Amino acid sequence: MSNKSCGTDARLGSTGGQAVLEGVMMKSRDKIAISVRDNKGKIRTDVRPCKPLTAKCAFFRIPFIRGIVGFIDSMMLSFDTLSRSADMLGLEDEEESKFEKWLTKTFGKSIATIASVIGTVLGLALSIVLFMWLPKFVSNFLVPSELVESNYGFAVLKSAVQGVMRIVIFLLYIMLVSLIPDMKRTFMYHGAEHKSIFCHESYEELTVDNVKKQSRFHPRCGTSFLVVMMVLGILISIPFANLKDGIYLVLKLLTLPLIVGLGYEFIRYAGRHNNLFVRIISAPGLWVQRITTKEPTDDMIEVAIRSLKASLPADYPEITEELAKAEEEAEKTEESEDTNVSEESQETSEPEAQPEEAPEKPEEEK
Repeated sequence: MSNKSCGTDARLGSTGGQAVLEGVMMKSRDKIAISVRDNKGKIRTDVRPCKPLTAKCAFFRIPFIRGIVGFIDSMMLSFDTLSRSADMLGLEDEEESKFEKWLTKTFGKSIATIASVIGTVLGLALSIVLFMWLPKFVSNFLVPSELVESNYGFAVLKSAVQGVMRIVIFLLYIMLVSLIPDMKRTFMYHGAEHKSIFCHESYEELTVDNVKKQSRFHPRCGTSFLVVMMVLGILISIPFANLKDGIYLVLKLLTLPLIVGLGYEFIRYAGRHNNLFVRIISAPGLWVQRITTKEPTDDMIEVAIRSLKASLPADYPEITEELAKAEEEAEKTEESEDTNVSEESQETSEPEAQPEEAPEKPEEEK
């Protein structure tokens, strides 16, 4: 009899994931698996042990505290997995464009670092303008300061306008991003990740057909977490809505850890329960997932299945043999390619045979 039938669902919440470049990352309690499909159509998988920050200290496992620590841990993991997936795809080895070569030749190799710093600064500046200055500008226009100072109700309205503006800007941003072809594929892998996790939690065999019929909207998704945080931010800002702008901003920053902790606890609860309260509160996040997830293709589902199995070898012992076979095939392919490259280089390096010159005839024969 399965754990599910006994009433204890051991699989629920046992793994989570993230869409990466042309693949999926799956994380269990002790392993991280990244599977990507390379440009030759082969699935490459990297499995590493992991120990989350919450497992290193009992204090980090206290409710609300674990949400803050988990958020920091997940952000670090996200950057790491994106970098590793790029390495697995060989994107770092791609030949530079003519413009990139000109920049390197003109300004030196340090131009890449300078460009990265400039990009980060511009990105941060854009975030401040979009999510802080613009909502404040619009709220000041709709609700003048004179009304706010004389009536607390208008102060609450102004705070609500700013919060709603941030949500609207966020939705417009991801809608525009979803139009980029590469991001659309990432959102399709996001859908494959959700579907495969649902299939695993339903105790169904992990096949393409079984995964395809699952929902792509998951209550524990990071998209839902962001939406919950934005809504909580509006509610928590109400008590100090009529304070001066400087104090208001400081208090908003100070309450950010509280918002993160509350948001995590809700997402954790929503992932383990399915009652009316959870369905109502989770609805906005699930609606937004209609943008951040797309229906995946069969080959994307295969990648998600491989990643999920690799992160849970105890549940799927056959994955050990599958990974060993895939690695052996990859090694044979690399050896074959190295041999072909070596033969081609030898052919190009050998000088062409020059025709021998006929010996000159003696003077008597001329």
